[in-house]
Amino acid sequence: MDFPIFHIDFIGNRMLIAVDAILHVIINHALAVGALPVIALLEFSGIRTKDPRWDRLAYRLLKVIFIITTTVGALTGVGIWFSASLINPAAIGSLIRVFFWGWFVEWIVFVAEVSLIMAYFLSWQSSGRTPEAKLKHLRLGIFLAIFSWITMAIIVAILGFMMDPGNWMSERTLISGVLNPMYFPQLAFRTTLAMVMGGMTMICLTYLFTRNDLPFRTTVLRAISSWSGIWMLALIIASVWYYQVIPQHMLANIPVAVTTQEYVSWNSSLKWLLTIGLSFVGWVLWSSIRHPGQVHGAKYLASVLLLFAMLGQFERVREFIRKPFIIGNYMYANGIRVEDYPLLQRDGILQHATYAGIREVTADNKIAAGREVFEQTCTRCHTVNGINSIRGQLKTMYGDKPWQPEVIAAYIENMHGARYFMPPFPGNKAELDALSVYLASQQKRATAFNGAQTNGIPKPDKISASTVYGTLPNLANPHGEQQ
Repeated sequence: MDFPIFHIDFIGNRMLIAVDAILHVIINHALAVGALPVIALLEFSGIRTKDPRWDRLAYRLLKVIFIITTTVGALTGVGIWFSASLINPAAIGSLIRVFFWGWFVEWIVFVAEVSLIMAYFLSWQSSGRTPEAKLKHLRLGIFLAIFSWITMAIIVAILGFMMDPGNWMSERTLISGVLNPMYFPQLAFRTTLAMVMGGMTMICLTYLFTRNDLPFRTTVLRAISSWSGIWMLALIIASVWYYQVIPQHMLANIPVAVTTQEYVSWNSSLKWLLTIGLSFVGWVLWSSIRHPGQVHGAKYLASVLLLFAMLGQFERVREFIRKPFIIGNYMYANGIRVEDYPLLQRDGILQHATYAGIREVTADNKIAAGREVFEQTCTRCHTVNGINSIRGQLKTMYGDKPWQPEVIAAYIENMHGARYFMPPFPGNKAELDALSVYLASQQKRATAFNGAQTNGIPKPDKISASTVYGTLPNLANPHGEQQ
């Protein structure tokens, strides 16, 4: 409501952030959080056995982690901030206000993490000069692993808050926001999953790096597999715990989240595929513990790819099931706070959108005004012609026969009841009619929908200048002056 609307119609806002965020999470979980403890374990094994092969292998594995995390990992991390700020600035602004000090600490920890991984990697070669120097270097690796986990632990608090703010809705404190009902179960799930992913990734690379020393390969694979197998058992327990605390209305969204609306009936089949996939990973780990020299590298690679795909699907499902909210019970996915709905449904959304180019719906501007309403209320999730296009949705619903604005209006007015994951329409009756006319006009000639980055930003006028973010006008006053 208080920011210009950024929009890329061919890919959509959701897909833009999803691609970046999922890639970042895979790198973070598999390499930054899950693999670094394995590196420290290998370095410790080298110190304990006085076998330099452990040390050389650990260094080669760390080089892969160092290169990926400090390039793609760092860039996608910044990309999350950039894309989230463009796509839903109201949501990220609200989260910053709640978690300002949490994010402040996270940034300090992140800077320390980057400094530690640089020091750990760059000092590896010189650390072997004396046993004392090597022990100090090992402690550096342990601290690095801990700091990497702390970074994730802080972010998980925010992710859990977005699903279920819990007591924060009444207390409005940082502590109540951090200790939301989802925090500890999700932290346990992500920690154990990261350890399994990191261990399996290191197993796969170890298989590749030790092809010229098969006896040593067998020893290392058994050690990392045993470590990962323990975390696999913990992952099963954490998964059950996490599933049990998900609110019931979110569980009802899972069939759509997993398979999209067209394939809801496939939900049970995909659950079985997920179970089979995890069972396969567990079987590979068990085989690697018992007979590490006899497990083919393709099985390790398949396990890694399965875990990556499962994490990506988990992130997709987690993002979807909290709908219609982007912050549970506080802000809808369209970036509008729940408490602002009565005001907007009374006055109309165009009267309170800072950068709206049209303020009032008339008989002559219905299509243009409807486009403005679509921009303010729908573009966080929908495109016109691209991914998750509104035109495609309407074509599925009404086919090739002429789309009737009154039929579309009736559906939008009641869509929240029919599909709970869709937010209620936030505007007034005139804006609903204008939106329906605009959508119906897209059947024959759908024009590309461009955001503020292409169309420019309308100059704020007297109405928008009187809107103050964070305050709720007095609804008893017909002019809506602020309390």
